Formats: sequence, C-alpha cells, structure tokens
Amino acid sequence: MLCLILLTGCATIGEEVRELAASPVPESDDSPGNAYYLFFESQQNLKRGNLDLAISLMQQAMGKDPDSVYLKRELAGLRLMNQETDTAVEIMEEILADHPNDVETLILFGRVKQNLNQQQAAIDAFERVITLDPFQEDIYLQLGGMYMDREEWEAAQTVFQALVDHYPGSYAGFFYLGRIGAIQDDIQAARAHFEKTLLLEPGLVEPRLELAALYEAEGRYDQATAIYSAVLQASPGNTQAQLALGHAYHRQGLEAQAQQLLIPLGQKSRDDPEVLRVLVRQYLDPRDYESALIIVQSMIQGAPESSDLNYLAGVALDGSGDKQAAIEHLRRVDPNSRFFRNAAVHAAMLYQETEQLEAAIDFMRQTIEIDPGHPEFYLYLGSFYEQVDAHVEAEQALKAGLELNPRHSRLLFRLGVVYDKWEKKNDSIAAMQQVIEIEPDNANALNYLGYTYAEMGINLDEAEDLILKALVHKPGDGYIIDSLAWVYYKQGQYEKALPLLEEAAELVPDDPIIKEHLGDVYSKLGLMEKARQSYRQSIEHGHSDTAAIEEKIRLLEP
Repeated sequence: MLCLILLTGCATIGEEVRELAASPVPESDDSPGNAYYLFFESQQNLKRGNLDLAISLMQQAMGKDPDSVYLKRELAGLRLMNQETDTAVEIMEEILADHPNDVETLILFGRVKQNLNQQQAAIDAFERVITLDPFQEDIYLQLGGMYMDREEWEAAQTVFQALVDHYPGSYAGFFYLGRIGAIQDDIQAARAHFEKTLLLEPGLVEPRLELAALYEAEGRYDQATAIYSAVLQASPGNTQAQLALGHAYHRQGLEAQAQQLLIPLGQKSRDDPEVLRVLVRQYLDPRDYESALIIVQSMIQGAPESSDLNYLAGVALDGSGDKQAAIEHLRRVDPNSRFFRNAAVHAAMLYQETEQLEAAIDFMRQTIEIDPGHPEFYLYLGSFYEQVDAHVEAEQALKAGLELNPRHSRLLFRLGVVYDKWEKKNDSIAAMQQVIEIEPDNANALNYLGYTYAEMGINLDEAEDLILKALVHKPGDGYIIDSLAWVYYKQGQYEKALPLLEEAAELVPDDPIIKEHLGDVYSKLGLMEKARQSYRQSIEHGHSDTAAIEEKIRLLEP
C-alpha cells in the first residue's frame, strides 16, 4: 500500500542503513586504532564490497567506544546487510534498553520488524517515533498504511490526520484520509479529502478516479463518466479508467458504449497482463463480485477462448452465488494455463458445495488424466469417494497422491478418516500418527487420534495428553472439548466430564454426537430427565442412528 505512486518515500532497510551512515560522527583524530579511524575503514570496505571485513572493523570501532549508540546502530545495519537479522535485532534491542527514546534506532527497528511481518512490534516502534518526533513524514505514511492493512480504520485515520496537521501539504495524507472516508461511507469527508489532494497535486490520476467512484456510488453517473472520460482523454491507455467507465456505462443502461470499451479490453488482456491485474485489484480483491462479473462478461466477448478471463469469470460467478455457471467457466480453463490447477481445485470445491458428487468424481478423474502430477487433485478425488462410501476407491486415490508426496499431511489425514469410516481403526491410528510426526502441532490430527483412543477405550492417558495439546492450538473448540470430556467419561470421571460437555454443547449447539455424549453423562450421574432431553435433542439434530438413541431414551423411562 505504501508504495503507491502517491507516496514520496518508501525506504527499504538498505536505504535506511545508508541514510544512517550519512549521519555525523563525533569528531576524533584519525590515528590507526582510533574508533573514528576504524569506522572510516569499515565504511571504505563496505563501499568496496568487503562486507565481512566492514563488520569486523565496525566491531573493533565499537570496542574502542562501547558507549557509542551511533556505532552500535551502524553495526546493526551491517548485520542486516549480511542477513544476520537476529543479531541485528539483538543489537537494536540492547540500544533501546539503554536509550528507549533513540529515534533513529526505533525507525530502523520498526522497519526490520515490519519486514519480519511482526506487525505489532513495528507499529509500537513507529507510534513511539512520532510521539518523540512528530515531524517524521515517512513514518506516518508507513504506520497509517499498516493500520489500513489491518483494517483498523480509526487508528489509520488518526495517524493520517496527524500527518496532515504537521504537513498541510501532504497530498498522500489527504488521499488516504479520502480512502478511509470512502470505506467508512463518510462520502462528504471522502470527497473533501480527494478534492484537497487534487488541489495540492492537480496532475494525479488516482484521486480523480476515487472521486469518480464516489459519484458513481451515489448514482451521479454524469459526474462520474465526465471524470473517467477526462482521464482517458489525457491518458488513453489507463486501464483502470477504461474498466470503470465501462462499468458506469453499464449501470446507466448504455450497453453499446460499455461494450465498445470492454470488448477491446478483453482482446487486449491476451497480450497485456496488466489489464487482468487491474481488474483483480479493483474488483475481485475487494470482493465486488457483481461489478467484476459485469466487466468480465463483456470482456470475455472479445476473447471467449481466454483461460484467464474464464477463470476470473468463474471466481466472480461463485462470489455472486451462481455456482453452476462458475463451474462451467472454470472447466473452460485450458490445461496449459497458469490458472489450470487453481481452476480445477475451485471447480472441485463447487461440486462439493453443490453436492454433485458423481459429477465431481468424473471431473477429478478427467483432471488427473490431464495433469497426474498434482497431489491436491487426488485429495479431492479421495474425499469425493469417501463421501459416497466408496472406501476402496478413496484409499486408492489418496495413496496415489501419497506416491507423489509421501509427507502430504492432508492426504494422510484424509486417509486416516477413510480407514476410520471403514472400521480399519489400526490403519486409521497409523495414518494419524504419521500426520502428527510430520506436523506435531496439527490440532485436528491430535484430536482425531485422541478421540479414537477414547472411543476404543485404550491409551486413555495418552488420549488426554493429545487432546489437551490440540486445545492449546485451538482453544475454545467445541469438538475438541467434547473429545476431552469423552476421555474423562471413559475413565469414569463423569463429574469432570459434565462441565466440559455442557460447554461443548453451548459452543456447538446443533451437533447430535455432543448431545448424545451429554445425555450419557447425565444418565451416569442420575439426572434422567436431563439425559432424556439431551437424547431427544440429539435425534432432532440428525443423529445417524436414531434407533440407538431411542433405545437409550426407552431404558431411562420410569
């Protein structure tokens, strides 16, 4: 976000280090062995590309002047250049422990944490920077952008407002305030901020397009189309304006004008990937599927054979709720297309969602014939066979996928589930153990194995450990809490199981198995009316063995 054309600066870590290197060094003599001399030699070796020697010399310089914050920061910068990130962070943390208000170090520290995707640490550092030095224009932009990425709009608005308060000429600050206003449906404020942006920088295109989009959202199509047209007149190849103007024409019922713009864009998209990138960025990424579908359906008339457009049409149709039409477009994606595998998996998911299992099986078998080297295809085929209780075929499909990748945890997990349904408990256990060996923190496998032990009445202490570990990774999961309660039930600890099952029933109120388990515990504790009520609820929620539950109710009748 922060590297849009509006921003005046988007410094990388390397640039930040070079900026710090330009900072003044305390005056000193230049005799060999002096801290300044060693610093100078380090810088010269850095320029010559001798990074290891530069680091060594900077360490020696720091040894001569161990209290120098500047030298420590320079050493941290060199460590970063040498990809010794952990060491660099340790140095910066040491500086900040003694000098928590050192702005230069805070800036570098924040940028490193941002690059490491440790966003909260970066935010904390940048917030402190602007508190200590409210005239750090680039830091406002980075901080505000991070808040926008996290969709923390009020925090972002506060940062950008502070930016324009301190820098009234910051067109980037006003632009982002306009964006936030549009997101929060504060149209009047958004329009005012975009207009201010254009007052400061009249030549910018993006705020014009944002302003036009506001007019379009309000149904003020004349103003919107006038802006889009003006942008296109000044920049005829502006794809964003072409897409937006075509969409605005469609909204007004001006189909001929819309087609005149969008059909050629469809043709252009075959050779110019930027067309599709803009389409995805402007409409599909924000999940504006309705608008995306309007545009793609027109573009596809210009290139009906385009796999890219058919794939995007499938995504837009799925988002719009027409799953069958989405499948049809996804199946038109050519096997040589970069989107073929994504399209096949997406189509498989839609077949599953629409419960077209036989069609799904046929589709995945055809897909595997075309592209037999993708384990994910075998995962879906095995799952479809599993759902129609074709255990042999499911096993064959999943094992074929495992031949391609023996450590594919999802294939192994699914195979374990198939074996469980097939009453091959030992094979199911072995498969789940393999999943846990590959992914020790796989909560689903930990829970599945633990619950299997509980159901079989074996290894109950191990089952408890497995399920407790699963809860560490998925706290508050009703199904895992039910599994833990079931271990206690099997151990005869009914009073310990009861509160857990009541919690699980609150978390997953419609699960028939949890209701049955709750009824079993109530029965063991002599709470017969509550037990009967839970059993009835189990039947109401679709228990697969109604006769067995009815028999439990009958046995509890007075």
